[in-house]
Amino acid sequence: MAKSNAQKKRQKLIQEGRLNPEINRSPFTQLDLRTRKTKNKKDHLYRTKHKKNRRPQSWENDSFYVLTSL
Repeated sequence: MAKSNAQKKRQKLIQEGRLNPEINRSPFTQLDLRTRKTKNKKDHLYRTKHKKNRRPQSWENDSFYVLTSL
């Protein structure tokens, strides 16, 4: 692969005896700072807490009897 212009400039600075800019970088640039969290018991409960209320078709098939007097 070809070298990028930034990489060429860094190599030139090192050859001239100057400081390598990679040394000045923060050590936190190499870390993955995103947090990953698995679901705990409470998260699973809240996910399925109102599942019955979201399904209106469950009561549509119920039968009922209406008595009317004439």
